[in-house]
Amino acid sequence: MRMSENHRACDSDGSLSIISSDSMVEIQRTQSESSGSLSPSAEEESKYRLLYSKSRVYVNPTAYARDNIPGFVALVKREAVNPTYLLAWIPETLLCEKGTDEWDKFVRIEEKAMLDEEDEDAVLIDLPTQRPESYAFSVPLTSIYSLLVHPPTLSSWHGTIGINLINSSTLPTLHFHDDESFSMTLPSRYSKSSSTGAYPPTSLPSSSRTSNSWGGEDLLSRLRPYAHLLRSTLQPSLFIVDPSKADIDTHTTQIFDDDAVDDILAQSSYASSHSPVPAHRRPRPLYSAPANTSNQHPTRPSVLHRSLYPPSVSTTQSSSHARMALLQSFSNITRATRHAAQNILSHPLAKPIVPHLPDPVKSLVNANGDLEWGSWVEKGGVGEFESARVYLARWARIVAEEGDRARKREAQALPSSSDVVEEISPLGVFELLHSTINLPSPKTSRDPAHPIDEALWAKWFDKDGRPTVRLEEMKCQVFRRGITPYGNLRKKMWPFILGVHEWDITGSEREAKWEEKRKRYCEIKDEWCGVPEVFDRPDVLEERHRIDVDCRRTDRTQPLFSTSYEDTADNGSNGDRRYTTISPQMSDIGAQSPSNEHIDRLAGILLTYNFYNKELGYVQGMSDLCAPLYVVMGSDEELTFWCFVEVMNRMIQNFLRDQSGMKKQLSTLQELISVMDPDLYRHLEKTDGLNLFFCFRWILIAFKREFPFDDVLRLWEVLWTDYYSNEFVIFVALAILESHRDMILRYLVEFDEILKYCNELSMTIELDSTLAQAEVLFLSFAQLVADIDRRRAEEATDSTSSVLRRRGTSSSEGMASLSKVAMPTLSDNLRDLLKTGR
Repeated sequence: MRMSENHRACDSDGSLSIISSDSMVEIQRTQSESSGSLSPSAEEESKYRLLYSKSRVYVNPTAYARDNIPGFVALVKREAVNPTYLLAWIPETLLCEKGTDEWDKFVRIEEKAMLDEEDEDAVLIDLPTQRPESYAFSVPLTSIYSLLVHPPTLSSWHGTIGINLINSSTLPTLHFHDDESFSMTLPSRYSKSSSTGAYPPTSLPSSSRTSNSWGGEDLLSRLRPYAHLLRSTLQPSLFIVDPSKADIDTHTTQIFDDDAVDDILAQSSYASSHSPVPAHRRPRPLYSAPANTSNQHPTRPSVLHRSLYPPSVSTTQSSSHARMALLQSFSNITRATRHAAQNILSHPLAKPIVPHLPDPVKSLVNANGDLEWGSWVEKGGVGEFESARVYLARWARIVAEEGDRARKREAQALPSSSDVVEEISPLGVFELLHSTINLPSPKTSRDPAHPIDEALWAKWFDKDGRPTVRLEEMKCQVFRRGITPYGNLRKKMWPFILGVHEWDITGSEREAKWEEKRKRYCEIKDEWCGVPEVFDRPDVLEERHRIDVDCRRTDRTQPLFSTSYEDTADNGSNGDRRYTTISPQMSDIGAQSPSNEHIDRLAGILLTYNFYNKELGYVQGMSDLCAPLYVVMGSDEELTFWCFVEVMNRMIQNFLRDQSGMKKQLSTLQELISVMDPDLYRHLEKTDGLNLFFCFRWILIAFKREFPFDDVLRLWEVLWTDYYSNEFVIFVALAILESHRDMILRYLVEFDEILKYCNELSMTIELDSTLAQAEVLFLSFAQLVADIDRRRAEEATDSTSSVLRRRGTSSSEGMASLSKVAMPTLSDNLRDLLKTGR
């Protein structure tokens, strides 16, 4: 047999020795010299009898399959006057340290189809070492409170068992890969030749499995002779180990009788109601009681009967409860069926048959076989336990978006005419102000269909590298058109947009200044790189750990970050290897997602920034801002670092320890909503949503997690231009809220509903329409501010001039209508939104 080599790496901080005889396999831990020799009694008590083992039981430290750790789950008995039984899990890496012979001796126990008598073929082992980095554990059965058992299903091919201890701690969940386990794939009895083979063993075809049981059920059956396992009636997947009297009373309460639903349906008036459905089509109870048997459910101990049929409840009311229960059951069945179909059809093996399926079924998956919310309801991301209001809000949003896209497609199909003027959608109640004070309707200037390309960029410079256009013109074009995603143009333009490179100088001058920045970066990096007394300082260790954890899980779908270091035995060939890996301990790497060269370099950039800005240091979320820069800059460390410095100069207020910067921006957004959309403001006020927590992530990392990666790049380059405002991100947030204001006002009446709705807008927002609406909102706000200032200036003039107060009727109607509109008060924060340039 041969095993997957993903986890061949073995721990080196402990050693095992195994001694074999014809009837005994003894696994002992080698003691160090400092620990001394054990006394005979202690040595006798240090041995444990192996009663049961099962291979290919995995622990999943992360969501990545490549990080899964295979091992053996075992039941052992401590030989003593009062024997103690323990449940243990040992990773395969601890067994492979000693080689093929010891592996075969350990695996021999699993090859037994039935549990032998304890006096025969005793297998003695030492208690497994509990290593946090390897997830190994061994706990007495008396310290286990409960087991959470989930058998394999259509949506989860591997069953799991969770172990909860009496001290309220939880051990790693065990995942039973029965299609790889020896005892579940081989026949019930093995020949001698089947137990010896290539090392490590490989998984066998699942077709050879002859039993319908799964590994977790097998483990439970082996545990029952040594512990009382009580299955809870409150939660069927919960097994209480050696329950107390209170546990037995709690977890054996009768919730439903087997015929409870049948009796309820028989007693309700639903079956005899005047329904337009023919009698033979109406639902009937699955169980029919004998005619001479009267219904006894009012006196039964069932909670269902006691709750639905108290003596004072009328038949009409009980009928209503029965109908609701029946409809809810149908809903659960439909939802479960849909999810099961999605999981089956989304499997790679189903890919060949997907094109031949009917369209309604095909909509459950996409062309790549990945899960896709094909139907309108599923596109909205409606979960299993969502409230009806959130469901309706998402349905309305999806219908509106589909209608808007259809309208645009029809408009594009019509012949263009110079007489037809495109209308801009109204801005909510802000339309009242426009119509009252006769403000023109703003138009968007964006043209993302024609981005800046290499040819146009080259025309903007002379032969000596000096630009022929002003910096403001360049930023204007970036705001309106964006930058082409093809080639390396973003790598050239972003340093100019961010201010890393000066604009109005020659190419040689620019190169000289850049060389100074490169040297400065090396000086900062040299403060920690290769300096153990700094690199291993406690405060630096803490920063390294936080940076390492964040970088390992940031943008792992990008090609630069998706791979991992190849498993090589010679990891120490590079003398500076320790200083290119930010992880504080090499053992930490096994507990996190695998790293690679680019992840280490990204972490190095962030650690260097920690030394560059010592007052701020590293704050969670910075890796989200730095990773796209690293990708666009083609893994150029120096260029990424200085671009990141400029990004942080713009967004440093978001990462202040007291969160004062975020509070200010959310407060500004709140004031902007009160001015631009009073109805939405009042609704948020009623729902306690004025804290705008659902916008916190949007602004903190500039919508990094709300749009796909490519759209994030397009959005950021627009925000960095500061073309209209230094805080244009506020108007982008307002544009998203305005796009969904009707759904929020109509369906969402609780704060948690708004929070859930907005959080799950991630990856569903259309960027170009959002930016166009944000531009229109800004122009409308700027018009409003200018008109308010002008009107107030006129009012101040009118108060000192009686002649102006007795003006003719030509302007009296306009002033009268204006007087009916209360001019909002603009705070300094709102006026700061009109500032541009840094």
